[in-house]
Amino acid sequence: MRFWNYILVLLAVLTAVSCREASTFFGYDVAAKVGRNVLTNTEIAAAVPKGLSGADSLGYVDSYIDKWVIRQLKLQEAELIFSSSEADIDRMVEEYRQSLLIRKIEQYYLDKDADFQITDADIESYYNAHKGDFRLSAPVVKGYVVSFPDKYRRREYLLQMLRSPKAEKFAEAEQVCMKNNFRMTKYEEWVDYAEYLACLPLLRSANNDKLLAERDLQQIHYNATYYYFRVTDMLKAGEPMPLFMAKDKIVRILTNRRQGEVIRSNEERIRQNADQNGVVKIYRDTVNIN
Repeated sequence: MRFWNYILVLLAVLTAVSCREASTFFGYDVAAKVGRNVLTNTEIAAAVPKGLSGADSLGYVDSYIDKWVIRQLKLQEAELIFSSSEADIDRMVEEYRQSLLIRKIEQYYLDKDADFQITDADIESYYNAHKGDFRLSAPVVKGYVVSFPDKYRRREYLLQMLRSPKAEKFAEAEQVCMKNNFRMTKYEEWVDYAEYLACLPLLRSANNDKLLAERDLQQIHYNATYYYFRVTDMLKAGEPMPLFMAKDKIVRILTNRRQGEVIRSNEERIRQNADQNGVVKIYRDTVNIN
């Protein structure tokens, strides 16, 4: 009789469990399940960004669960379809794991040992030794552009000052431009020729290379405005670029070189230690690639 009473109690318990989540009954809160894979509320709570509440929080949870379910279903389908390629997949996973570890140990070497401060002297030395590697793809120029209304009465006077080879006359022309709010754009450092031309009323599609050959003051009259301009210096496409233009690239080159030196140094260290301790044994006589 006691045996049948035990069976009845057990059935009642199982019925109660079926009326609510079995996982909750056993103290394991399950939010979703796909096959044997389980997503817990604890995992979801850890994934929810801080600060979300109310509808935003519920929306995020629903989206998270949906994405998790889809991910599990895709993985199941992939395992079913590619079961014959399991060995290849395992090999790819292992190769990725090894690559990740190698990247981490190399970064550890760099963080621990490397001094990557690149000085101006380092940059200049590399530039002088490798000028041929840094060629201009387009012309660069130095010069200036002055523009002002054609109704300005002292135009000839300003023109004389700009044409003068004397520095004090040019400084005087600058003062005139400043006083009258005329636009003067000076390029005392190298600048792309296209940027220089952007100050002039010229068609971008036209060939304006002929302006490069002229070193005297040039003039354009357009839309009731005079433009006086002069190219004081020029480097052609194909010539070595100025140092400041090559600087960023040289810094990357020198940094990569030093990183490589640090990694190779640590490779030599661990190999020497392994050889001394007998960790590495190579049996070349047994290698057969036929």
